[in-house]
Amino acid sequence: MESKEFNFKGLTLNGFFMVFVSIVLPLVAVWLIYECVCQYADDNSLVATIELIGGIVAGICSLLAWSGFLMLEPNTARVTTWFGKYSGTFNRTGFHWINPFYSTKKVSLRARNLDVEPIKVNDKVGNPVMIGLVLVWRLKDTYKALFEVDSQTMATGDGTIGGNTKGLMRALENFVSVQSDAALRQVAGQYAYDDNDENTNELTLRSGGEEINDELEAKLNERLAMAGIEIVEARINYLAYAPEIAAVMLRRQQASAIITAREKIVEGAVSMVKMALDKLSSDGIVELDEDKKATMVSNLLVVLCADESAQPVVNTGTLNM
Repeated sequence: MESKEFNFKGLTLNGFFMVFVSIVLPLVAVWLIYECVCQYADDNSLVATIELIGGIVAGICSLLAWSGFLMLEPNTARVTTWFGKYSGTFNRTGFHWINPFYSTKKVSLRARNLDVEPIKVNDKVGNPVMIGLVLVWRLKDTYKALFEVDSQTMATGDGTIGGNTKGLMRALENFVSVQSDAALRQVAGQYAYDDNDENTNELTLRSGGEEINDELEAKLNERLAMAGIEIVEARINYLAYAPEIAAVMLRRQQASAIITAREKIVEGAVSMVKMALDKLSSDGIVELDEDKKATMVSNLLVVLCADESAQPVVNTGTLNM
């Protein structure tokens, strides 16, 4: 969507110069009115009338001049309207003066944090998980923020452009929070919590890391573009199974870890038994038939794979001298 934002192009004067003018104008108005009285006293009514009109105009201009001052800090802006029509965004820092008939709305362009509380969602395989998000966002397009979404009404309770900057930014923050919740549910539903020992190459919420965060950031930017909001950074900061299945999943993970450890133990034990048999045979230490080999393999596997230390029994009664 093409941006409709543009810089303010109306008359802009130095604020300090206009302070001087605003101080001089009342003095001019008083002097003209005084001269008007003097002219009436001299029966010069035409000049007196002109001076009276000039004094009144100078007084009115003095009052209006004080309403046109703008002071902007870095990363702040003023959205201006001329009797309801958008007239541009004023973003020049410093002390300035513009036509007081322009209505203005101050907005902040600075970065803001939002910590989204963990929510319960179903992952790709249907397991309920708790997932939370922290993000950094800022206002990028002031036109969209004020006129494409109903942020003004949410902030002020009516449809006018007022001076409630905090209310407006709070309304935009609420908009970001709701859209963040929706984007988080959408992304979390596309991936499993973990691989469940089925496909270790599949991207999961627990192992995705930067890829999941990048996709989440892209989804948020897509949803928030309508409000002129840019996501600077988005990160999943909390991820866990929901309480109702956490205990079951913990037991499953423990069982998976035990099975993996057992596989390693058995693999190592078989390798050691094979090495022992090959060593005995190659060195000619003892000749074992198939039955003796089977017995030796069984005993070695019991010793190597047992959880506790084996208690050997020394048999000395079957040796023939």
